[in-house]
Amino acid sequence: MSRTTPEPSGGPGPVQRFDELLTPRLRLRRWREEDRGPFAALNADPEVMRYFPALLDRRQSDALVDRVEERFVTQGFGLWALERREDGAFLGFTGLNPMPPGTPGAGGTEVGWRLARRAWGHGYATEAAAAALRVALDPLGLGTVWSITAVGNARSQAVMRRLGLVEHSRYRHPALPVEHPLSEQVAHWTGRPDEC
Repeated sequence: MSRTTPEPSGGPGPVQRFDELLTPRLRLRRWREEDRGPFAALNADPEVMRYFPALLDRRQSDALVDRVEERFVTQGFGLWALERREDGAFLGFTGLNPMPPGTPGAGGTEVGWRLARRAWGHGYATEAAAAALRVALDPLGLGTVWSITAVGNARSQAVMRRLGLVEHSRYRHPALPVEHPLSEQVAHWTGRPDEC
């Protein structure tokens, strides 16, 4: 893990940088140009995007990569590109992202993941998200970290529980009509009841 620590002068020093995290099997790293093609394919896969409101086309997928990379520049961390260490295969992303408006914990930080279907069932999401969560809690010192998904997404909720997150609340997706099949969402978190 590489980072620079803030200057102790009290002034606005450099942000802490987390350009790469390593786990026994995985590398969480900054995005590369060659990630864009496989990431676009992942975002166009109906099964991968089953619990998201819509598929992303190539332009939307690339725009997401651009936003993610901008967060690395401004805050030093974000949604890392995820690759398998043994062969460098691109698997998707895992990392830390701002909680969207209209959700429990809006403005806070979410730990999230999106993996290609071939990467499912190997424990990669849990392994990578645990590394991201460790960065969030220490050294970043975030007291609360969230994770959200559709109520029907049992696989992601199982990952949340394996990470030690507990269910906080259920809510309606702020951008979907009530009758939409993904309207009912669930939020998990690392917080304590007195932090509600």
